[in-house]
Amino acid sequence: MEGLESKKLALLRILQILFDHSDSEHMLVYDDILSLLRKEYDIAIERKAVGRNISLLKEAGFDIVTTQRGTYLAERTFDDSELRLLIDSVLSSSHISPSQSKSLIGKLCRLSNKYFRRHVKNIYSVHVWNKTENQAVFYNIETIDEAIEKGCKVKFFYNKYGADKKLHRSARHVTSPYQMILHNQRYFLMAFEEKWQHVRYFRLDRITNIEEMDEPLTPIRSLNGFENGIDYRRFSSSMPYMFSDEPKPVEFLVDGWAIDQVVDWFGKEFIIEERGDKFFVRVSASLDAMEYWAMQYANVVEVLSPSELRERIGNSLVTAAEKYQK
Repeated sequence: MEGLESKKLALLRILQILFDHSDSEHMLVYDDILSLLRKEYDIAIERKAVGRNISLLKEAGFDIVTTQRGTYLAERTFDDSELRLLIDSVLSSSHISPSQSKSLIGKLCRLSNKYFRRHVKNIYSVHVWNKTENQAVFYNIETIDEAIEKGCKVKFFYNKYGADKKLHRSARHVTSPYQMILHNQRYFLMAFEEKWQHVRYFRLDRITNIEEMDEPLTPIRSLNGFENGIDYRRFSSSMPYMFSDEPKPVEFLVDGWAIDQVVDWFGKEFIIEERGDKFFVRVSASLDAMEYWAMQYANVVEVLSPSELRERIGNSLVTAAEKYQK
């Protein structure tokens, strides 16, 4: 005779068994489900009760398919390809510590069945990736999110790595937080620096000892250049690096094979013209960021204007060349 407790739990346990052990390639017959109920949950029910419970689950809206070969759970919150994408994103995110990455990947794996988990080896190699040491990243995210919601300022220490490869406390900042942005594999806080009166971008994995303040934040629409709020396209088209200076028109020549790099860094919001064996490109970008970008692609990019940027890059190249003179 079925026990009262078994009757109460059987419905949920059958759903869990279908979740953990079944898919279109691994169907379960009723005898499989009965065996797993006994083995994993110490529940014994009659064979016909399995069919009744599966019918109830179908009536409740679960996408359970029954064929001549068996039964399986067809639809889940995430399919395996989506989970792999999320897992790879966690794995490659340098702003998440190794232990936090391992925990997150484990939780994502549990959103699929045991067959998916067997094929995910990334969780065992998290430690070999370049990860932050800062364990406070998730606390930072939570605190900043609450401060933005409440409309109040935050204060924190912004840290830098030393020669010992460890984070060291630098300066304390009081800011009005507006948005957290994932850009170029880094997580940034976009905030108004109250002391220096300009918008800055702080890496979340460099922030420690963050505290929510009782002071109201400075409204972003009160700031020069942000009267219409945040222009999110600006981050991809004019800020290849998260510098805070205002974007200006920049013109440069680039080799044809490197056009895909221009698109990768600036999106598609730029003007391009063919000029002989090269291409002329005009973008709107941070000059500080463009100096770094142009130096990175110095062999294939020549900045034409503005003249101040061209001069800065030229001086940097001369200084760099002198270091390699014999």
